[in-house]
Amino acid sequence: MTTIRQFTCDDLFKFNKVNLDPLTETYGLPFYMQYLAHWPEYFQVAESASGEIMGYIMGKAEGSQELWHGHVTALTVAPEFRRLGLAGKLMTNLEDISEKKQCYFVDLFVRVSNKVAVEMYNKLGYSVYRRVLEYYSGDVDEDAFDMRKALSRDVDKQSVIPLQHPVRPEELD
Repeated sequence: MTTIRQFTCDDLFKFNKVNLDPLTETYGLPFYMQYLAHWPEYFQVAESASGEIMGYIMGKAEGSQELWHGHVTALTVAPEFRRLGLAGKLMTNLEDISEKKQCYFVDLFVRVSNKVAVEMYNKLGYSVYRRVLEYYSGDVDEDAFDMRKALSRDVDKQSVIPLQHPVRPEELD
């Protein structure tokens, strides 16, 4: 049985195995602590019956007026627990929290090369809003897709009308 619950400080000592995936962005402890302090409801973990962390999602609410939205900062599921629907459940919970906060949409950034994740997000109702050039730094900088899903407050789905041209990271709002 899988339990989805709020991430706790103790989980910081148990989630390293989940972060071993090369496509998972890892951060310093102060970054995780900031999310726990400011947006605890958006930081959730999927835990097995034996207490093993299977995956987690970390997000926040940000913006103002029509740009008020939920944001997925990180979503990852350990390889041995993939294809069980955990990512979808974690995303649904984040979307539900964003609905309660009256957000207009949920957005996320994903590597253009991460075709499996892009397809999964498409199946969850997300679409590419814009391409962000050289968003991910590394040996070779990589572009990201800014993907969005409109929530019920955005009746006309204005938040997901795709931009026709790519942007640079410094142009993000």
